[in-house]
Amino acid sequence: MKVTLLGVGGSAGLPQIGGPGGFGDWGKTDPSEPRNRRTRSSIVIESLENKRILVDTSPDVRLQLTSNGIGRIDALIYTHAHADHIAGLDEIRILNRLLGAPLPAYTDARTWGELHKRFDYAFRPFDGGFFYRPVLDPHTVAPGNIVEIQGLPVQFIDQDHGTIRSLGLRINNFAYCTDLVRLDETALAALEGLDVLVIDSFTPGPIHPTHANLATVLDWLERLRPKRCILTHLGPDMDFQSLRATLPAGVEPGYDGMVITL
Repeated sequence: MKVTLLGVGGSAGLPQIGGPGGFGDWGKTDPSEPRNRRTRSSIVIESLENKRILVDTSPDVRLQLTSNGIGRIDALIYTHAHADHIAGLDEIRILNRLLGAPLPAYTDARTWGELHKRFDYAFRPFDGGFFYRPVLDPHTVAPGNIVEIQGLPVQFIDQDHGTIRSLGLRINNFAYCTDLVRLDETALAALEGLDVLVIDSFTPGPIHPTHANLATVLDWLERLRPKRCILTHLGPDMDFQSLRATLPAGVEPGYDGMVITL
């Protein structure tokens, strides 16, 4: 299995809009380090049979896929309905054309409800012909379910995202947990015995209302002890080189375009 981190940034990306002369606000990160340039958080999971699962359609999804040479998607998973994870949904129409069919998509009932409100046209019956709009083939899942998607056993994990719940994913010994602030005992148990954990760590400082900070993640790692941990959903205070120099062994910051082979 291969995983490509399409984007590892927070909801505003990096640089954020603004900054000197309007050319971007880099926060506390070094603008000369290319791995500090971050699009919104999303990944692609590719099986040995070359089937690809896209996790979330960020506002940057077109550039993410073309930058990484990913020309086809076979299925889609949504972790939750916040704009930085769904706003690129219109790009699915091109994925439909490449696939030649409605795109199988998986998420929980609450997220489907939000998507129906904002993108109702993606759920209208498809009568064949040209894909002039996105067309989804929706499948409803729930935390605790293990669902075979494109030949991969995807386990869905309940996560506390502060104001809402989100879905984490475990596939064999890999897990992807973005957009969370707390994990309960059930979720922690589901994340034991991993080779690779990709997990939200938005800030190095005080606890954030909706995202895990670095201290919280390191506490979880004391229990979980994955062989490798990669941080994602990195905020403007999370400088790549500073993190790489100070994180404990086995923990590293992610970056856009990073490829993980399992």
